[in-house]
Amino acid sequence: MTLAVVAVGGNAISPPKDTSLGAMKAHIARTAARLADLVEAGFEIVVTHGNGPQVGTILIQNEEARARVPAMPLDVLVAESQAEIGYLLQQALQNEFASRGTPRTVASLVTQVVVDPADPAFQEPTKPIGPTYESDQELVVRRAKGWKMVQDPRGGWRRVVPSPRPLEIVEADLIKKFLKAGDRAILIAAGGGGIPVARKLNAYHGVEAVIDKDFASAVLAREIGADLIVIITEVPKVAIRFGKPDQQELDRMTLAEARHHLQAGEFPPGSMGPKIEAAIQFLEGGGRKVVITDLAHVLEATSGRAGTTIA
Repeated sequence: MTLAVVAVGGNAISPPKDTSLGAMKAHIARTAARLADLVEAGFEIVVTHGNGPQVGTILIQNEEARARVPAMPLDVLVAESQAEIGYLLQQALQNEFASRGTPRTVASLVTQVVVDPADPAFQEPTKPIGPTYESDQELVVRRAKGWKMVQDPRGGWRRVVPSPRPLEIVEADLIKKFLKAGDRAILIAAGGGGIPVARKLNAYHGVEAVIDKDFASAVLAREIGADLIVIITEVPKVAIRFGKPDQQELDRMTLAEARHHLQAGEFPPGSMGPKIEAAIQFLEGGGRKVVITDLAHVLEATSGRAGTTIA
């Protein structure tokens, strides 16, 4: 049986401009159906997910209520988003399998991920979180709070926070034990890239950051010995010269080609770049294959009939 880490983008959890519970549940139900297809096709899966829109919403709630209740640091907010999304995704998967007459056990694990407190990312925030702000008035208010804002390629402005590179998964051994149990249960782990923690001697403490879920997925896949990473994003295939008249979609890339296109600037840091970097990291560490596609084509992509395969 093929063990796959399936990384679900934050926008497959909820639409970028609608983080209401109803919208989240509808998106997650569609995601659960496609994940169930993978399991029924014979894959053993560990699911990771993004949390950009969701942790950004929690952060706004945190800021707006600061005068009434103590504000929580960003690592705690990431933990909140893990529990929120994990619960909804876990329930949706349970319901999906029950509707197919093949009930499964699904569990969510609050997961810590070790980062280096000296990582340069803490000096140069780059990770977009939260909603898009389109009016100048909103932008002024957010900047007055000390937020760093950057333009979104799709329009408007978004807040960015530090995004250090993940080094290891604290609960990796527990995840491996879970998988060895052999009952084909499904685990949701490292949600939102994991809760960022630093280690000093034998003690952990949270740090203010959000880890990119694709990099965390690559570390998780390496540590649990996964064969495959499936990255679910907004586009059906990776493309070079993206958005230009001569845009070219790629069915397949070798590791060398992925390195070449990345170094040539084809994959910007704020979009496809982290996915390609994570794929390279996984393959260089002994992984077998990475597939990048959208939700609609995820099953076909695992057999090379859709999406982009990097191997």
